[in-house]
Amino acid sequence: MTPTVEKPQEISFEVPTTSLAGKTAFVTGASRGIGKAIALGLAQAGADVAVSCNTGGALAEQVRDSIRAMGRKSNYYAHNIADPVEVEKMHAEILADFGRVDILVNNAGITRDRSFKKMTKQLWDEVMNVDLDGVFLVTKQFIDEMSERGWGRVINISSMVAEIDAFGQTNYAAAKAALIGFTKALAREYARKNVTVNAIAPGYVHTDMLAGVPAATIETVIQATPVGRLGNPGEIAAAAAFLASDAASFITGQVLDVNGGYAM
Repeated sequence: MTPTVEKPQEISFEVPTTSLAGKTAFVTGASRGIGKAIALGLAQAGADVAVSCNTGGALAEQVRDSIRAMGRKSNYYAHNIADPVEVEKMHAEILADFGRVDILVNNAGITRDRSFKKMTKQLWDEVMNVDLDGVFLVTKQFIDEMSERGWGRVINISSMVAEIDAFGQTNYAAAKAALIGFTKALAREYARKNVTVNAIAPGYVHTDMLAGVPAATIETVIQATPVGRLGNPGEIAAAAAFLASDAASFITGQVLDVNGGYAM
């Protein structure tokens, strides 16, 4: 008996949409800098956006109001993502207000820079608790709900320092490198559920984090960057909006480097 050979699926040349209309996103650490840009970028693409900020206040309100001015739904939540109890409360509040989260952007992070000789266990733990444990805690609350619905996006904001040297940042570099490993392992677990998990590794971006860096150091960075400038937060937001869309549905477990060619 001749075996039946299934015909290959017809090739589709239709380009998937980059619109996020009808989706709900949640961005942690979204009161300023890259997180703010991502929240606004996702809203511009059509998503309703919940934002979190540990302290809340005027900056978080401004982001919320800017999103609402676009005609999107938004609210902010002031919780410590390193505290499991606080994260559970935040999860309940977001679901009460939005019903679901389709897109999770783990952006919240801190730095506590010191040379390793001066690095204390407290400084190490502070960074790990927020930059790594916080990502685990927040993702744990939302990803299974995405899996059950059969669609989801998790985007983790790592850093270029996870891939190259960074003097005085052993704690930050270790946390951000671990985040890449977390991203890849999680992507494999949830790929069959149509939930993609990717990371973005920004290079030197013009944010408040660079405010205390000497001008001479910034100039050295610019000279070492092939495109000849610092990045803009909006450029990171554009990468996040793409990874959140249907256009990126075949991309998972990847690290998107957005660094102007500083590290290739």
